Amino acid sequence: MNARDYLTHILPRVIKYKLTYLGWRAPINPMTLTFSVTNLCQSRCQTCNIWEIYKKQPDLRKDELSLDEIERIFRHIGPIYFFNISGGEPFLRHDLPEIVGLAIDHMRPRIIHTPTNAIAPGRVEEGVIRILDIMASKKWQVPFTVKPSLDGVGEMHDEIRGVPGNFDKVMDTVERLKRVRQGYPNLHVELGTVVSKINMGHLEELADFVHSLEGIESYRNEVAEERAEFFNQDTSITPTADEYAELMKGFSQRIWANTRAKRELARVTEALRLVYYKYAARIMKENRQVLPCYGGITNAHINPYGQVWPCAVLGYDEPMGDLRDHDYDFRRLWNSEQAHQVRAYIKARNCACPLANQSYSNILCSARATAEVILNVARLGL
Repeated sequence: MNARDYLTHILPRVIKYKLTYLGWRAPINPMTLTFSVTNLCQSRCQTCNIWEIYKKQPDLRKDELSLDEIERIFRHIGPIYFFNISGGEPFLRHDLPEIVGLAIDHMRPRIIHTPTNAIAPGRVEEGVIRILDIMASKKWQVPFTVKPSLDGVGEMHDEIRGVPGNFDKVMDTVERLKRVRQGYPNLHVELGTVVSKINMGHLEELADFVHSLEGIESYRNEVAEERAEFFNQDTSITPTADEYAELMKGFSQRIWANTRAKRELARVTEALRLVYYKYAARIMKENRQVLPCYGGITNAHINPYGQVWPCAVLGYDEPMGDLRDHDYDFRRLWNSEQAHQVRAYIKARNCACPLANQSYSNILCSARATAEVILNVARLGL
């Protein structure tokens, strides 16, 4: 996101989103669409149990949306700003590049993002190149950010992710992506950490390690949560509010020290995340919506089976509807009575969470928080 994008693509939407939140107009298409393309995953994470789904219910995999169904859905959504791919492990879906191509054809996203567990470096590299080639063929060379997950240095990462040798494969994946970037300047290579009780005592070591790597354009973290999407409500992985707030002080200091030399997108993104880390800590400490939540207005999440959620946290607990029951017509579902009821539930502040993607949108819908982002942008030299 840059200043021109904010003025032409974000700000006009924000005004309409505010009117929807107040009940003064019907909802428009979301700014951010997250699509969990599959629940298949090779990881065995201590912080997430998605990988167990198809072990327990192997036939359920057949219910994932087909490419034809995905196209029918995307055709009804309209322009979005941020297309966020999720999983499971996205690159286990062989038609992931074609899914991105359909997103470009029908939704024209300005930023495309995918995480990866990096367990299959060759498969990730091949998939990324195919996606970049599709973007080039469609003359839609917007930023494509790829974020391998890294939850610890060496054996700690392998322990948390449950796969021996995963750390080495992350490093291999990063090197492959950096080589790919030489021929595709719109590729951005990131790393991301899930901060949990397991690794929180090693976050400083991990952050220093990441910032010592050459060619990493952005480093982000998100706090581990116990939520329905991850099937991990019976775990105890989330740091306390005080623990997280203290961790973010050191994490943010390292961002200030290491971001000024990055490309523009990375600097603007980090300026936003610095504000997010502050508000995330407050949400956890105060257990309330510190900023009004626009879940189900600015953001939508489609799960692998066509269910639409306002966010990944409410997920299965407060779904807005099933696209298969609405003839794949997203806008019909988006304006349904069930969707309105979910928005009312969120507006009544029945929930509060530090979910990153939703928090970014909430920040952009707050004049005060946006001003903090702008101040950070100025301090980072843009």
